[in-house]
Amino acid sequence: MISQSTLASVQLIVFDFDGVFTDNTVYVSQDGVESVRCWRSDGLGLSRLRNIGVKAFIVSTEVNPVVTVRANKLKLPCKQGVEDKAAAILEICGELGVAPALTVFVGNDINDIPAFQAIGVPVAVADAYPEIYPHVLHRTEKPGGFGAVREVCDLIFHARNGASVEQTQ
Repeated sequence: MISQSTLASVQLIVFDFDGVFTDNTVYVSQDGVESVRCWRSDGLGLSRLRNIGVKAFIVSTEVNPVVTVRANKLKLPCKQGVEDKAAAILEICGELGVAPALTVFVGNDINDIPAFQAIGVPVAVADAYPEIYPHVLHRTEKPGGFGAVREVCDLIFHARNGASVEQTQ
């Protein structure tokens, strides 16, 4: 579990896309067009963070127009085709002037381990691959694509406002 003081000090949250914003399912039409399923209330959680000055970013290994469209809709900057997520996140921290220790990374798979190790607040979604559990401080209650993004946003938002999520429900 992450302390309230740690959550309240977060300045940047970086998300993997597949398996975090989505349930890791991809639909492919007969024409080869891909689509994914995302949780609509993630957008409100991200908006609330933006309103309190927490920056957010998507970093994805895959290059996919679906990621671009969703990132644009959510008004999130996005880097795709990233082989080394840890290096990309550290670069983003440098560009934004944010200490890695004050950065959350939310991921779901073994290729996220170096990124978890590069920042201060590593978080896995509930249905992440068990091999990553030793590398994270927190696992969401909700799985990827089913409100995990909103859950993490709410944790940070409420820590900044001095209330737990349970107190606000």
